[in-house]
Amino acid sequence: MSQFDVTVIGSGPGGYVAAIRAAQLGFTTAIIEKYPTLGGTCLNVGCIPSKALLDSSEHFENAKHNFAGHGIIINEPQADIARMIERKNEVIKQNTDGISYLMNKNKITVFEGVGSFESATQIKVTKNDGSTETIESKYTIIATGSKPSSLPFITLDKERVITSTEALNLKEIPKHLVVIGGGVIGLELGSVYLRLGAQVTVVEFMDKIIPTMDGALSKELTKVLKKQGMKFMLSTAVSAVERNGDTVKITAKDKKGEEVTVEGDYCLVSVGRRPYTDGLGLEKAGVELDERGRVKVNDHLQTNVANIYAIGDVIKGAMLAHKAEEEGVFVAETLAGQKPHINYNLIPGVVYTWPEVAGVGRTEEQLKEEGIAYKVGSFPMRALGRSRASGDVDGLVKIIADEKTDEVLGMHIVGARAADLIAEGVIAMEFRASAEDIARSSHAHPTYAEAIKEAALDATAKRPIHM
Repeated sequence: MSQFDVTVIGSGPGGYVAAIRAAQLGFTTAIIEKYPTLGGTCLNVGCIPSKALLDSSEHFENAKHNFAGHGIIINEPQADIARMIERKNEVIKQNTDGISYLMNKNKITVFEGVGSFESATQIKVTKNDGSTETIESKYTIIATGSKPSSLPFITLDKERVITSTEALNLKEIPKHLVVIGGGVIGLELGSVYLRLGAQVTVVEFMDKIIPTMDGALSKELTKVLKKQGMKFMLSTAVSAVERNGDTVKITAKDKKGEEVTVEGDYCLVSVGRRPYTDGLGLEKAGVELDERGRVKVNDHLQTNVANIYAIGDVIKGAMLAHKAEEEGVFVAETLAGQKPHINYNLIPGVVYTWPEVAGVGRTEEQLKEEGIAYKVGSFPMRALGRSRASGDVDGLVKIIADEKTDEVLGMHIVGARAADLIAEGVIAMEFRASAEDIARSSHAHPTYAEAIKEAALDATAKRPIHM
C-alpha cells in the first residue's frame, strides 16, 4: 500500500496549491482528482474559461462599437461562437497542462479517480476503469469544491435550462437569455452573450444585483449594465421554469405579489453553488458536516477528525478560488509547525463584467449594522485623464475609513482594471494603512490607480485634486 504524509482530494486552486506547498515543505504528497484534467472547477468550467469568453466577447464589442471612435474602420464584425469556444478550450488546456507540469516538478503523485475514505487514514481511489487502489495518508486535505445549485422546482435539462457549465459551451448565441440570479456568475455570463448580440434579462430575488457587495457598487453596475442593454427584474421570486421545444418560460412574482412571465430560448440558472461531498465516504472517517452540508472545521481548518482538514468551497466562507488557495497554503504550513495567517475580511471579491467590479474589507452597510463610525471618500473614473484616453469613463472608487483613526476599513471599485486595482486596498488594509497614507503615496500618471489616491484624499481631508 502506497503511503504519503499528505493526500489532497480535489485538484482545484485550493487543492493543487495545498499539494504544492506541502511538497515544498518536504512532505511526501499525493493528489486525487476524478476528472482527466487537473484544475477543478476554476480551470475547467469556472474562472478561466469564463474569463476567456469575456475577453473574446469584449474584443467583439469593441470592434463593433468602439473601434470607429479610435479611427479604426473595419467591416461589420461577425461573432464566430464556435471559434470562441475553441479558443476557450485552448486556454483551458494550457492552464491544466501547466498544473500537470507543477505536479511533476514538485514530485507530487497524481491519482486519477474518485477518492473516498475507508478510514481516517486510508483512502480508496476508484479509477475510471472500475479498478481500485487504497493508499494510506498521515494527513488528508479535503478540497472537493462545489457544484452549481438550483431551485427544487427547476429541471435542469442542460440544453435550454442550463447551469454555468453548459453556458460555457453553447453552440449558438441565444436570442434571449434569461438569467435567474443577479450574482457574479450570472452577470459575467450574461455579459458575454449580451455583447455577442443576445437579449439578456436578469431575474433577481433581492432588490439589487451583487447583493453581498457594497451598495454603491450595485447601484453603479446596474446603471452601467442597463446602459449596455441588460434588463433587470429585481425583487422578483421565480416560481416555475417550463421548457416547450426551443422556448423556456419563467413564471415569477414581482415585489407587488403580481405574477409576471418572461420567455427566452435559454435560461441560465445561476443561484449560487453548493459544497460537493458526494462519494467522499465521510461517514467512514467520522467527519462531520454542518447544517448546510459543508465540512465542519475549526479555526485551523481542521475537521473533528484530527488528521483531516478541509479547505475552499467545501467549507464555510466565500466560494472564491483565491480564498481556497490561501487556505491550502495555511493548512500545509500548519502541518509543518508554522503559524500562518489568513484575514478573511481581506479576501477581495471581483465581478469580471466591463467595467470590472471589486471590493475588499467592510461595506458601508456592514459598518452601519455594526455601529462603527466611519467616513467615506469617492472619486469618479470619468475625472481621470487615463479613463478619458481609453474611453473607460464609467465607475468610481469608494474608500471607507474609520472616522477617528482614518484607518482604511474598506475599498470598493467599479472601473477599468478594478480586479487588479483592488490589490492596493488589500495591501493597505493588511498593513492597517490610513486613508492619508494612500493619499500621500505617489501614483503614476496617467493611470486608473490615481482614482484610488483621489478617493483617499476625499476620505481623509475632502480635498481631491481633480474634482
